[in-house]
Amino acid sequence: MTSWLTAPFEADVVVRALAAGVIAACLCAPVGCWVLLRGSVFLGDAMAHGMLPGVALAALLGANVLVGGFIAAVAMAIGVAAVSRSSRLSSDTSIGLLLVGMLALGVVIVSRSESFAVDLTGFLFGDVLAVRTADLVTLSAALAATAAAVVVGHRAFVAATFDPRKAATLGLRPGVAVPALTVLVAVAMVASFHVVGTLLVLALLIAPPATALLLARSIPRVMTLAAVIGSAAVYIGLLISWHADTAGGATIAGVAVLMFFAATAVKRLVATVRPMAAVWASVCLVTGCAGAAAPPAEPEGDEVVVAGARELDGPLTRLVLIDPASGATAVYDAVEESELPVGEFGPVEGVTGDGRFAYLSTGGRTTIVDAGAWTFDHGDHYHYFATDPAVAGTLDSPAVSVTANNSAVAVEATGGAVDVLDRERLGERVVEPGPVVIRDEVAAAVPLGGRIVTVDRTGAVRAAGGDTTAEVGAECRDATWAMATRRAAVFGCAAGAIRVTGGDGDVTATPIPVPPDAPAPRPTTMNHRDRSDVFAGIGGGHVWVLDSRQRSWTAIPASDAVAVNTAGDGTVLVLHRDGTLAAVDAATGAETARIPLLGDIGTDGPDPVIEIDSDRAYVNNAAAHEVYEIDYADGLRVARTLRTQVAPGLMVEAGR
Repeated sequence: MTSWLTAPFEADVVVRALAAGVIAACLCAPVGCWVLLRGSVFLGDAMAHGMLPGVALAALLGANVLVGGFIAAVAMAIGVAAVSRSSRLSSDTSIGLLLVGMLALGVVIVSRSESFAVDLTGFLFGDVLAVRTADLVTLSAALAATAAAVVVGHRAFVAATFDPRKAATLGLRPGVAVPALTVLVAVAMVASFHVVGTLLVLALLIAPPATALLLARSIPRVMTLAAVIGSAAVYIGLLISWHADTAGGATIAGVAVLMFFAATAVKRLVATVRPMAAVWASVCLVTGCAGAAAPPAEPEGDEVVVAGARELDGPLTRLVLIDPASGATAVYDAVEESELPVGEFGPVEGVTGDGRFAYLSTGGRTTIVDAGAWTFDHGDHYHYFATDPAVAGTLDSPAVSVTANNSAVAVEATGGAVDVLDRERLGERVVEPGPVVIRDEVAAAVPLGGRIVTVDRTGAVRAAGGDTTAEVGAECRDATWAMATRRAAVFGCAAGAIRVTGGDGDVTATPIPVPPDAPAPRPTTMNHRDRSDVFAGIGGGHVWVLDSRQRSWTAIPASDAVAVNTAGDGTVLVLHRDGTLAAVDAATGAETARIPLLGDIGTDGPDPVIEIDSDRAYVNNAAAHEVYEIDYADGLRVARTLRTQVAPGLMVEAGR
């Protein structure tokens, strides 16, 4: 048995093949890990085959085929990015088109030589048993360069892969990190293809990292395990190839893929057996103690599928920018730093947002713009989605306020009429009422679970679901504002506020009165991070902060405040009339930071706004055609200045 395992490696050619394969496996492991994490497998495949015209042309001209292949692979990646950005085609479509075009061009060039079949076969499958010392030197040099780049760029690669926006704001330059990863893919392929062929390169680039991702969590462990798995596939493949007299490169590729399916099968078997064992152990234990036991309920799945949208690994930030004079509207992608015009709708009096859609009050009606990015709240975790920005539709009356949850949108119009829209259908560009109908004029309305909680002109609070409406047993006189949080509806009232909970069960209302000695008047509008329980507003020369869960009000003197917002973390951002932005501790009222941001803010036209999410704030500057991205956890550092085509006099954030 021992001789069967070692006999093939008594030949020098097989030893060199093993060395080349192991080096190629170690070279492809870190690069392949990033390819999988970024979801760029198809691009890697296209780059591998896109090398053909460069290799063929270099061979015909007598130039270095490595240089020709590298240039062609990088050109392929640049072409995909250019086509995707300059058209409405998806990246997959762009990759497919260029893959076919580059492969066809390569075959045409190769066909000009007399050794067409041999050259093309060698390109695809290589000749692992014909490795020379010079090839080992090339592979070793590529491995050393790649390892150095992976170590030096690890932090930037992680940030660019999982949160490109944060990478940019931290100064990690995703615009450099992403092309650097593309270059690393090209280096791995070019250094290996003439030895082991593009088939084996793709196998080692994809299969071992995919197998490692099933077994390990951290990126360094995945890379290390992928190198071990790839090296094992090379050894086993060469062993099988020697004894079965099969093609070496193809056998190694097949073994690498089979190892992935074997690992998948074992993991599923373990996942099936472990709960069953736990259930049987529980049954036996309970049976021994009490004589009977009921099997545990099956956990509900958390899959969320949205037709026409793609699910993302993390949140995507987009800004809907509006020129109030002309109504020119664009959606700005804060990750890509790109701006897409969606239309011009005439003068816009105001805009409200619900985390995905922007509702523009345009000449007696409401134009609804889909920003194409949103977060689905699944209770204990989130799903993130993206689609193309577009105009979703219109309503025949102007929106005064908008509140929303996962399934419904309550749009309150002038006069108290409320349109309850089906949010899923709205995403399909269909503006139609949802299952809840609001027949009476109300002062405010908020979706809560499967119901709509309303406050009417007399202050009565009701919960409407389907064709039924129930009294909540609370009063909110002179309601001025309404906000939705993750689990509650909050209304501003003459006496303070009320917090309504229990949308799908018993509905209860909790009053949150303002302190008796609180200054007046109080704010008529409030702002917050989407679905947060803490709100901030301006009224009577003060910034008001309401923590609806703690039932507490705080009034902070700020006579010249023009915009406020809060992320609910104890800090309130205040934009002052002199154009400075301040961070204030909500508990003490003490100012913790202040920076000059805008010039003096006039009174003609809408005031700037502060849009805020979990780690960044955005402030618009219409006159300069700029939006400032603020890292409010880092002393109000201006992380980026986003240049815009549309003068952003009005702005709402979507996606987070």
